[in-house]
Order: sequence, then structure tokens, then C-alpha cells
Amino acid sequence: MTNFLDPAILFFIFGVFAGAVKSNLEIPQPISRFLSLYLLMALGLKGGFALHKSGFTTEIAFSLGLAIFLAVLIPLIGYRILRTKLNAFDAAAIAATYGSVSAVTFITATQYLGQLNIAYGGHMAAAMALMESPAIILAIVMANKARSIHANQTQSEIKPTGISKILHESFTDGAQLLLLGSMVVGLVSGEAGQKLMAPFSIDLFKGMLAFFLLDMGLMAARNIKGLKGKPSITLVYAICSPLSHALIALALCKLIGLPLGNSILLMVLASSASYIAVPAVLRHALPEVNPALYMGMSLGITFPFNIILGIPLYTILAKQVL
Repeated sequence: MTNFLDPAILFFIFGVFAGAVKSNLEIPQPISRFLSLYLLMALGLKGGFALHKSGFTTEIAFSLGLAIFLAVLIPLIGYRILRTKLNAFDAAAIAATYGSVSAVTFITATQYLGQLNIAYGGHMAAAMALMESPAIILAIVMANKARSIHANQTQSEIKPTGISKILHESFTDGAQLLLLGSMVVGLVSGEAGQKLMAPFSIDLFKGMLAFFLLDMGLMAARNIKGLKGKPSITLVYAICSPLSHALIALALCKLIGLPLGNSILLMVLASSASYIAVPAVLRHALPEVNPALYMGMSLGITFPFNIILGIPLYTILAKQVL
């Protein structure tokens, strides 16, 4: 119930309603872009300040290692499942989208844990950044393989997408660099920097998140139309994969012995789907796929599910198991 009474979540629900009734309410794109960059910068600073206090520990190493493992495992499983009903390009695009992560879902989860007084490590922001790229790289490998098979069957020449270019785009993405750079600033400046930046990174954070989630609600309502006429497996996958991916993460966290807060955030990261970084790359790397497919799934279905129901559900499950 706590999640439904949170002003940020209520603004998200309001945005979904406004989009559903086709209101002309909209947040100008430059403002939306600023809000997303602000949230990433504030999150990076918080993570850096926390790391300054804790230092690098074995627990942090295990958390980061598990994050990378999940970022590889999830798209591989997703591709095998989706390939049973979809062509190789569609399956690779969706697998990449769901193998990567949603920064806003993660940020919302950190706020939720804060309300419940559940501690988590600042390094989890680094875990989120590390989970951005592996799925994209795997998707390009899968798509290149499909192109090679198609070229052999049709006796045509199709130039595969260069992995080096995709790697460069993935690791130099502005949002990801800002997150990691902000974390380094927080780590270096420590407690003194935390006091100086508190009015910016703490006091304004909740209001900025609410404003951004309003925009996300509007986008979610408008993007769900992209699934009209698509195979039924896309709808099933968009609803079922978040929970199944979260359960995989929970089982691995239990096996390794990670603490509650970090485990919940890894469940959230595993269950989320990218709607910014991955689509931006896939538009160029997989032009065979209509972006409405993976955007409709990730932003129209999975994002609202995680924001409204998923985060509280994953928290309950983690409390029961850990």
C-alpha cells in the first residue's frame, strides 16, 4: 500500500491516465532529457558517497559479478524462448531490451527501499551501469549470425554490424558516463562533498523523480499501441518475464548470501527492461526490427508493471526467502 500512496507513483499513474484519455498534456523533450540526466547524476553522487564510507569489499565484488552474470544469462534465455515464435531479428531485439536495465525503475526502487528503511550498497548504481551493455552486444552477435545464415541461403552479400562500433556506443553513452562520472566525484569528494551537494542531490530528488515519472506515465500509455497486431508471445513475455527474471536473481542472491537491500535491487534490475539506451542502439544495429515492438513491450507494459506492482512484490518475496 505504501507504494500506491507515494506521490511519485501517483504522478506516474496520473500520467498513464492522461495519456490513455489522449490529453494534450506533455513534458517538452529537453525538460524530460534534463530530468533523466539529473536523476542519474544524483544517483551516481549518492552511490559515490556511500562507497567512500564503505570502501571496496568482497560483498561488493560478488554483487557486481552477479550483476554481469545476470546481464548475460537473461538475454540468452530470452532469445531461446522468443525464437520459438519470432524471427531471429525480433527475438534478438527483445532479448537485448529485457537483458538490459531501466535506470528509472532502479531509482524508484531505491526510493521505495528508503521509505522502508532497508539499507543497500551505493555500489548498486555501478551494478546498474555494468548491466547496460552485455545484452546489446549479445543481440548484435545473434543478429549477425542470422544475417550470415540469410546471406548463405539467398547467395547475397550482407555486411554485418561491427561489434567495435557498438561497443564504443555502449560504453561512451552520455547517460552511462554521467552516472559513472558522478559516482567517481562522490567517491573522491566524500563526506565534505555530500554536505555541499545535499540541497541538489537529496532535497530536490523526490520532486524531480515525480515530475519525470509523470512524463513516463504519458509515454507508457502512448507506447502500448505499438503492440497492436503483434504475436501473442510478446504480450505474455512482457508480463511474465519480469517476475521470472526477478526469481532467477533472488535464487542467485540467496545462493551467494547477499544482503536484503542489494538482493531486492538486483531483482529489480533483472526484471526491468531498457527503453532508452538499448532502443537508441538497436535503431541502427537492427534496422530489420520495428522499434514499436520492443518499445511497446518495455515501456507500455513492463515498466508500469514494475513501478506499480513489481517493486513491492519483489520486496515481499525477498523478505520471505532471505
